[in-house]
Amino acid sequence: MSDKQDAPRLVCDKCGLPLQMVKVAFSYLGRTFHSEVPACPGCGQVFVSRELAKGRMANVETVMEDK
Repeated sequence: MSDKQDAPRLVCDKCGLPLQMVKVAFSYLGRTFHSEVPACPGCGQVFVSRELAKGRMANVETVMEDK
């Protein structure tokens, strides 16, 4: 079994729809990076995992602030 099959399905609290993986652009200090994250197909709300927030996003923030 793959990790995607083992992962619990995330559901939008507002719409009740299952989240789908979409490529999203994040901007910080005028710079943009893209990441694939779960998002609601109804309202567009995205879910940013703790791992993404404390990992890649934190690294981008540190690099941008050091410049």
